[in-house]
Amino acid sequence: MSKDSDTIHFRTMVVDDIGTVPIGHQGDQDEVKTRIRDLGSSAILAFDGNQHVGQLQFRRYAADTRSPKGLWHPLYWGEFGNDAPSLPDRTLSIFCYHVGQMDESDNRDARYQGRGIGLQLLDHFLDWAEHAGFEAIVAKAIPAPRAVMSFMGGQSVKTYTERGFEVFSNVVDQELRTIVREKQLVSADADCDTAALISGCVKFF
Repeated sequence: MSKDSDTIHFRTMVVDDIGTVPIGHQGDQDEVKTRIRDLGSSAILAFDGNQHVGQLQFRRYAADTRSPKGLWHPLYWGEFGNDAPSLPDRTLSIFCYHVGQMDESDNRDARYQGRGIGLQLLDHFLDWAEHAGFEAIVAKAIPAPRAVMSFMGGQSVKTYTERGFEVFSNVVDQELRTIVREKQLVSADADCDTAALISGCVKFF
């Protein structure tokens, strides 16, 4: 595999990709096909040559989204609870980033970490969404410590605000707070509340 970030290429996911790229966190094949036909795509994909090395998943925003298993279910990324804003019909919700994903497993190839691939996935997504006529993008921003970001598969508030997002909510996720402590994702003297602060962000086109 190449180590140069400029060899990574990006594109939107299409129906023909089903069966050739990982979709485990997107849903079953029929669900993903329906989403692609509805929205035009369901993810931005990253490749090193022909090898899938990452994706940024997204879905249509629904204010009433609830995760059945907290942060252990993909719907976690679309759940904003009582803070869920009222947004235009053509709004997309960013789900998780899978940088270093080579197959359907939860393993991640460290050679692709820390190379800005996640940021490029986001930038390609925002450009595509605007040109596709979507009106807004909503996202959950996660705490900035690298270990927390790697565990969660997301981006920080700074990343989103630099791209024109506005913060509409800040909530300490108690489930994440417990995990941060148990997995020692931050130093012993770090504030666990800060390390588990999840922010709701929205960008209008």
